[in-house]
Amino acid sequence: MKIKTVSHAVFAMVLIGLGILGLAKGGLAAGWEPVPESMPARQVLAYICDLIYLGCGIGLLWRRTAIVAARVLFGWLLLWLLVLRIPWLIVSFQIGTWWSASSTAVLVGTAWVLYSSLADERDRRRFGFFTGDTGLRIARVLFGLGLIPLGLAHFLYLDATAPLVPAWMIWPVFWSYFTGGAFVAAGLAITVEMYARLAASLVTLQFGLLTLLVWVPRVVTGNVNAFQWNEFLASILLTAAAWVVADSYRGTSWLAARKARSE
Repeated sequence: MKIKTVSHAVFAMVLIGLGILGLAKGGLAAGWEPVPESMPARQVLAYICDLIYLGCGIGLLWRRTAIVAARVLFGWLLLWLLVLRIPWLIVSFQIGTWWSASSTAVLVGTAWVLYSSLADERDRRRFGFFTGDTGLRIARVLFGLGLIPLGLAHFLYLDATAPLVPAWMIWPVFWSYFTGGAFVAAGLAITVEMYARLAASLVTLQFGLLTLLVWVPRVVTGNVNAFQWNEFLASILLTAAAWVVADSYRGTSWLAARKARSE
């Protein structure tokens, strides 16, 4: 086994679970949606994406295959962002396109960070840009930039966000604004490398709490529709992804700032 951190193992297991669920339902697993119904060979593409999750998740758990699995996951997600998400965002700028583009950017950044952490000397010689310090910084910036629209959505779509706050948590509007602002703040901090480790750790905690406090009770009571079920699974995936990125800052001071490092 080549498991560097608990987050690595959790992320791999989440990928395996989502891949199995996607194949079982015969559609796209959480993280790949939405895809236009008019997309050629959409069903075939769905199976490929689910198999990418499953195969890469299993591969990440084993020493001999971990690097290849991380490279494949990163390459496929990057292709997904460049070929599907960004062009679709340009053609039709709406919540369905910019939300999915930002979520994919978060996953691309995560897969890139994971690949960089697993790369051996051979990979570093062959793919130095992607596995070196510059590549790691870009990966984290991409992750941070992806968080910002996720936070802004809490402000722009308050009518959809506030009702999700559990009834026992009073002031649903406040919590919607607070969590949205926290996502934006974390995204900016990671992007400009100001208190990035603290920001990445706190955003991991926030994703985890949103999963536990908002989605788990609804799933347990059966109070979710198909869209919300997908959001629940996506929340689990984003929690695991954020954990991977937070772990990449190990050895960095919690309050490290770019200005302080340059001095």
